Amino acid sequence: MNIKLLDKNNNVSILLAGILSIIIGVGVARFAFTSLLPFMLEDYLNINKAGILASVNFAGYLFGAILVIFVKDINTKVKLFRLGIIICLICTFILFFTKNELVWLISRTIAGLGSAFVLLIAGALVMVKLNLKNKTKAMGIHFSGIGFAIVLSELISQYVLINHSWSQAWLILFLFAFFLSFYCIYILSFDKVQKNTAIKHKLTKSIFSPLVVLLILSYFTAGVGFVVQGTFLPDIMNSLEGLKGYGSVGWLIVGLAGIPSSILWTRAAYKYGSINIIILAMFLQIIGILIPVFSNNIYLNLLSGSLYGSTFIALVALYMNLGGSLAKNNPIVLMGAMTSSYGIGQVLAPLYSIYLLEKYGNYNTTLYLTAFIVFLGIVFLLFARTYQNNS
Repeated sequence: MNIKLLDKNNNVSILLAGILSIIIGVGVARFAFTSLLPFMLEDYLNINKAGILASVNFAGYLFGAILVIFVKDINTKVKLFRLGIIICLICTFILFFTKNELVWLISRTIAGLGSAFVLLIAGALVMVKLNLKNKTKAMGIHFSGIGFAIVLSELISQYVLINHSWSQAWLILFLFAFFLSFYCIYILSFDKVQKNTAIKHKLTKSIFSPLVVLLILSYFTAGVGFVVQGTFLPDIMNSLEGLKGYGSVGWLIVGLAGIPSSILWTRAAYKYGSINIIILAMFLQIIGILIPVFSNNIYLNLLSGSLYGSTFIALVALYMNLGGSLAKNNPIVLMGAMTSSYGIGQVLAPLYSIYLLEKYGNYNTTLYLTAFIVFLGIVFLLFARTYQNNS
């Protein structure tokens, strides 16, 4: 088994390397920040600075995601993937090494860029390298790595925090990612330079039908829905009466719920239609967003975490699959527009969150507004579905 796992062309080793890459690029470089945020708020950050750091991180991710879309050569992608791994490692170590606010700001921005390179390019490399007729189900397994990334980064963080500080947790996370990186870089590479066989199509604006525009607007609201809980969920739970200290449990539930989500929701989309399933997923996400507003019951708030975890990863897969089917010969233009829309939502959401939190002293108004924005996404999708049925 060990020999097979060192085989670059073995499907199991390819999927494993893909999942481990996500753990580095998303778990350590991104979501560990959410895990450790309540502890950093106690003696270093305030909520305003935390929101800004989250916003610039997603701004970096947005820039990296758009850049990756326009890189078609697979050999260049391999180089960018390796660069992304290195960026994620360095930026994680910086959070241990210094508490300089400007350095943290720059580091979190660049870390977003690295996360985009790792997450998006790892998916492309896994897709190219897999030796399977039907790669769709296998890619569902690959993106389950996002759930594993949350779970592992949370478990490592909480274990270190038993006897050490959040700063030392960043060091352990860096070392963990450092050792994983060797396997990822080795497996997700090619023995020889690959020929670029990508077919080039003329860029056109003709794909922007009313259906596509509505889809892009809706995807913006999904970006907002993703970020607020993705940044503040542990702190939201800890702020509720009687639930201080339960935020880490809620975040662990998010990761566990996220592991099978892409596979299950994607299968449902094939059976019942993508738009219908996206509407259902967003409706469930709204329920999860609003639960902390109306209840401090531990079980309901753990349900809130599970609703978030089981939808946010799947929504990206569902939107991307639907967008790909509508793009036809012009995926670059549409995927670029969709990624930009989602990314703008990611950048803006932490900023209004910290403004409303400082103004009202709790997360209720932030959660109301976030739920309303996601509801607008459902409205856009209902119009999109009507247009699709009539066309």
